[in-house]
Amino acid sequence: MVIDVENVVWLDFIVEKINRKHGVIESEVIELFQSKLKKVKWVEKGHVKGEDVYSVTGQTDSGRYIIVFFIYKPDKTIIPLSARTMDEKEKRRYGKK
Repeated sequence: MVIDVENVVWLDFIVEKINRKHGVIESEVIELFQSKLKKVKWVEKGHVKGEDVYSVTGQTDSGRYIIVFFIYKPDKTIIPLSARTMDEKEKRRYGKK
């Protein structure tokens, strides 16, 4: 799946949580969305029509494998909801596709 991102809306409490709890910083999330090797997957229907939840997996420039869950809005805006290091099963799945 390919997505076109024109804007990122950062919610302060999400940025704080992903940094404190998972050690992921905003620039790593941006790197992932800019990567040509990222993999995007639909996760679930959103609470608002047309604003479903997706995940993106990939590797940062420093070699870290991360997964980001986000809302994708019809105007090509994303709202990150969570980001963390991939677990071993996710890394294997990412490597196979």
